[in-house]
Amino acid sequence: MMAQLRVPPGRTGRLWLRDRLALADRGVSLLERKLRILLATQQRLAIQLEDARHDWTRCAAEARRWALRAGLAGGRRSFRLASGAPTAQVRFGWTVVMGVRYPDRAECDLPGSDRAAVVVGNAAVVHARAAHRRAVQAGAQYAAALAAVRTVDQEVDTTRARARALRRHWIPRLRAELTRTELALEEAERADAIRLRWASGTGGGSGRIDRQDPGRR
Repeated sequence: MMAQLRVPPGRTGRLWLRDRLALADRGVSLLERKLRILLATQQRLAIQLEDARHDWTRCAAEARRWALRAGLAGGRRSFRLASGAPTAQVRFGWTVVMGVRYPDRAECDLPGSDRAAVVVGNAAVVHARAAHRRAVQAGAQYAAALAAVRTVDQEVDTTRARARALRRHWIPRLRAELTRTELALEEAERADAIRLRWASGTGGGSGRIDRQDPGRR
Protein backbone atom coordinates (compact mmCIF):
# COMPACT_ATOMS: atom_id res chain seq x y z
CA MET A 1 0.00 0.00 0.00
CA MET A 2 1.39 3.38 -1.04
CA ALA A 3 2.22 5.84 1.74
CA GLN A 4 0.10 8.95 2.02
CA LEU A 5 1.65 12.08 0.55
CA ARG A 6 2.15 14.87 3.05
CA VAL A 7 2.72 17.79 0.72
CA PRO A 8 3.61 21.13 2.33
CA PRO A 9 1.19 23.94 1.44
CA GLY A 10 1.68 26.55 -1.26
CA ARG A 11 4.83 27.08 -3.28
CA THR A 12 6.84 25.04 -0.79
CA GLY A 13 4.73 22.05 -1.71
CA ARG A 14 5.38 22.60 -5.40
CA LEU A 15 9.15 22.66 -4.82
CA TRP A 16 8.83 19.61 -2.56
CA LEU A 17 6.98 17.67 -5.26
CA ARG A 18 9.44 18.68 -7.98
CA ASP A 19 12.36 17.51 -5.85
CA ARG A 20 10.66 14.19 -5.09
CA LEU A 21 9.79 13.67 -8.75
CA ALA A 22 13.37 14.36 -9.87
CA LEU A 23 14.63 11.97 -7.20
CA ALA A 24 12.19 9.27 -8.32
CA ASP A 25 13.24 9.69 -11.97
CA ARG A 26 16.89 9.29 -11.00
CA GLY A 27 15.97 6.28 -8.89
CA VAL A 28 14.30 4.57 -11.84
CA SER A 29 17.34 5.22 -14.03
CA LEU A 30 19.69 3.74 -11.43
CA LEU A 31 17.46 0.72 -10.82
CA GLU A 32 17.14 0.01 -14.53
CA ARG A 33 20.91 0.26 -14.96
CA LYS A 34 21.39 -2.08 -12.00
CA LEU A 35 18.83 -4.47 -13.49
CA ARG A 36 20.63 -4.60 -16.84
CA ILE A 37 23.92 -5.48 -15.14
CA LEU A 38 22.27 -8.05 -12.89
CA LEU A 39 20.52 -9.70 -15.83
CA ALA A 40 23.85 -10.09 -17.62
CA THR A 41 25.35 -11.52 -14.43
CA GLN A 42 22.34 -13.80 -14.05
CA GLN A 43 22.85 -15.27 -17.52
CA ARG A 44 26.56 -15.82 -16.92
CA LEU A 45 25.94 -17.49 -13.56
CA ALA A 46 23.24 -19.71 -15.04
CA ILE A 47 25.78 -21.08 -17.54
CA GLN A 48 28.32 -21.62 -14.77
CA LEU A 49 25.69 -23.39 -12.68
CA GLU A 50 24.84 -25.77 -15.51
CA ASP A 51 28.53 -26.59 -15.99
CA ALA A 52 29.00 -27.11 -12.25
CA ARG A 53 25.92 -29.33 -12.06
CA HIS A 54 27.19 -31.46 -14.92
CA ASP A 55 30.64 -31.76 -13.33
CA TRP A 56 29.17 -32.62 -9.94
CA THR A 57 26.85 -35.26 -11.40
CA ARG A 58 29.70 -36.87 -13.32
CA CYS A 59 32.10 -36.86 -10.36
CA ALA A 60 29.47 -38.15 -7.93
CA ALA A 61 28.59 -41.03 -10.26
CA GLU A 62 32.27 -41.91 -10.68
CA ALA A 63 32.79 -41.83 -6.90
CA ARG A 64 29.84 -44.17 -6.37
CA ARG A 65 31.22 -46.64 -8.93
CA TRP A 66 34.65 -46.73 -7.34
CA ALA A 67 33.17 -46.96 -3.84
CA LEU A 68 31.21 -50.02 -4.93
CA ARG A 69 34.31 -51.65 -6.43
CA ALA A 70 36.41 -50.86 -3.36
CA GLY A 71 33.73 -52.22 -1.07
CA LEU A 72 33.49 -55.45 -3.02
CA ALA A 73 37.26 -55.84 -3.05
CA GLY A 74 38.15 -54.94 0.52
CA GLY A 75 34.99 -54.47 2.55
CA ARG A 76 34.27 -51.67 4.99
CA ARG A 77 37.58 -52.22 6.77
CA SER A 78 39.42 -50.90 3.73
CA PHE A 79 37.42 -47.65 3.92
CA ARG A 80 38.23 -47.20 7.59
CA LEU A 81 41.91 -47.74 6.98
CA ALA A 82 41.92 -45.47 3.95
CA SER A 83 40.19 -42.58 5.64
CA GLY A 84 42.46 -41.89 8.63
CA ALA A 85 42.08 -38.10 8.31
CA PRO A 86 39.71 -35.34 9.39
CA THR A 87 36.81 -34.33 7.22
CA ALA A 88 37.22 -31.91 4.35
CA GLN A 89 36.95 -28.17 4.95
CA VAL A 90 35.44 -25.78 2.40
CA ARG A 91 36.03 -22.05 2.13
CA PHE A 92 34.04 -19.82 -0.18
CA GLY A 93 35.34 -16.79 -1.99
CA TRP A 94 32.98 -13.86 -2.44
CA THR A 95 32.42 -11.11 -4.96
CA VAL A 96 30.12 -8.08 -5.16
CA VAL A 97 28.20 -6.86 -8.22
CA MET A 98 26.03 -3.74 -7.90
CA GLY A 99 25.91 -4.16 -4.14
CA VAL A 100 24.98 -7.86 -4.35
CA ARG A 101 27.38 -10.19 -2.54
CA TYR A 102 27.51 -13.82 -3.61
CA PRO A 103 30.04 -16.71 -3.64
CA ASP A 104 32.06 -17.04 -6.82
CA ARG A 105 34.42 -19.90 -5.93
CA ALA A 106 35.00 -22.70 -3.45
CA GLU A 107 38.33 -23.85 -2.06
CA CYS A 108 38.58 -27.29 -0.44
CA ASP A 109 41.03 -28.45 2.20
CA LEU A 110 40.97 -32.21 1.65
CA PRO A 111 42.61 -35.03 3.62
CA GLY A 112 46.23 -35.69 2.72
CA SER A 113 47.87 -38.28 0.54
CA ASP A 114 46.68 -41.71 -0.49
CA ARG A 115 49.30 -43.54 1.59
CA ALA A 116 46.64 -44.97 3.92
CA ALA A 117 44.86 -46.45 0.93
CA VAL A 118 48.09 -47.96 -0.36
CA VAL A 119 48.59 -49.75 2.98
CA VAL A 120 45.31 -51.53 2.42
CA GLY A 121 46.71 -53.08 -0.72
CA ASN A 122 43.51 -52.42 -2.64
CA ALA A 123 43.92 -50.38 -5.84
CA ALA A 124 40.16 -49.79 -5.99
CA VAL A 125 40.36 -47.93 -2.68
CA VAL A 126 43.01 -45.63 -4.11
CA HIS A 127 40.81 -44.84 -7.09
CA ALA A 128 37.75 -44.45 -4.87
CA ARG A 129 39.57 -42.04 -2.60
CA ALA A 130 40.70 -39.92 -5.55
CA ALA A 131 37.20 -39.99 -7.09
CA HIS A 132 35.63 -38.86 -3.83
CA ARG A 133 38.14 -36.01 -3.53
CA ARG A 134 37.12 -34.84 -6.99
CA ALA A 135 33.46 -35.22 -6.08
CA VAL A 136 33.90 -33.10 -2.94
CA GLN A 137 35.58 -30.36 -4.94
CA ALA A 138 32.90 -30.51 -7.64
CA GLY A 139 30.15 -30.48 -5.03
CA ALA A 140 31.62 -27.42 -3.35
CA GLN A 141 31.82 -25.59 -6.67
CA TYR A 142 28.24 -26.57 -7.45
CA ALA A 143 27.09 -25.32 -4.04
CA ALA A 144 28.81 -21.98 -4.63
CA ALA A 145 27.30 -21.65 -8.11
CA LEU A 146 23.84 -22.54 -6.85
CA ALA A 147 24.03 -20.02 -3.98
CA ALA A 148 25.22 -17.34 -6.41
CA VAL A 149 22.34 -17.95 -8.82
CA ARG A 150 19.75 -17.90 -6.05
CA THR A 151 21.16 -14.68 -4.58
CA VAL A 152 21.26 -12.86 -7.92
CA ASP A 153 17.83 -14.20 -8.92
CA GLN A 154 16.33 -12.78 -5.75
CA GLU A 155 18.01 -9.42 -6.27
CA VAL A 156 16.81 -9.29 -9.88
CA ASP A 157 13.23 -9.83 -8.73
CA THR A 158 13.55 -7.21 -6.00
CA THR A 159 15.14 -4.62 -8.29
CA ARG A 160 12.55 -5.20 -11.02
CA ALA A 161 9.71 -4.82 -8.49
CA ARG A 162 11.17 -1.56 -7.13
CA ALA A 163 11.64 -0.09 -10.58
CA ARG A 164 8.10 -1.11 -11.55
CA ALA A 165 6.64 0.44 -8.39
CA LEU A 166 8.40 3.74 -9.07
CA ARG A 167 7.57 3.80 -12.77
CA ARG A 168 3.92 2.67 -12.57
CA HIS A 169 2.76 4.02 -9.23
CA TRP A 170 4.97 6.48 -7.38
CA ILE A 171 6.03 8.72 -10.30
CA PRO A 172 2.50 9.02 -11.79
CA ARG A 173 1.19 9.83 -8.33
CA LEU A 174 3.78 12.56 -7.82
CA ARG A 175 3.07 14.01 -11.27
CA ALA A 176 -0.67 14.05 -10.65
CA GLU A 177 -0.18 15.74 -7.29
CA LEU A 178 2.22 18.27 -8.83
CA THR A 179 -0.33 19.09 -11.54
CA ARG A 180 -3.05 19.55 -8.94
CA THR A 181 -0.79 21.76 -6.82
CA GLU A 182 0.24 23.92 -9.78
CA LEU A 183 -3.40 24.39 -10.84
CA ALA A 184 -4.33 25.39 -7.29
CA LEU A 185 -1.46 27.87 -7.17
CA GLU A 186 -2.44 29.37 -10.52
CA GLU A 187 -6.04 29.81 -9.35
CA ALA A 188 -4.85 31.38 -6.12
CA GLU A 189 -2.54 33.75 -8.03
CA ARG A 190 -5.36 34.79 -10.38
CA ALA A 191 -7.65 35.40 -7.42
CA ASP A 192 -4.96 37.50 -5.73
CA ALA A 193 -4.44 39.50 -8.92
CA ILE A 194 -8.17 40.23 -9.19
CA ARG A 195 -8.34 41.36 -5.57
CA LEU A 196 -5.34 43.63 -6.09
CA ARG A 197 -6.95 45.22 -9.16
CA TRP A 198 -10.19 45.84 -7.27
CA ALA A 199 -8.29 47.22 -4.34
CA SER A 200 -6.36 49.62 -6.61
CA GLY A 201 -9.55 50.70 -8.43
CA THR A 202 -8.49 49.34 -11.83
CA GLY A 203 -10.70 46.29 -12.09
CA GLY A 204 -14.34 46.44 -13.23
CA GLY A 205 -14.80 50.21 -12.56
CA SER A 206 -13.58 52.67 -9.99
CA GLY A 207 -15.57 51.18 -7.16
CA ARG A 208 -17.61 54.44 -6.69
CA ILE A 209 -21.36 54.69 -7.11
CA ASP A 210 -22.74 57.89 -8.79
CA ARG A 211 -25.83 59.21 -7.12
CA GLN A 212 -28.29 61.63 -8.83
CA ASP A 213 -29.38 64.79 -7.11
CA PRO A 214 -32.97 64.25 -5.95
CA GLY A 215 -33.74 67.80 -6.94
CA ARG A 216 -32.93 67.13 -10.57
CA ARG A 217 -35.46 64.36 -11.06
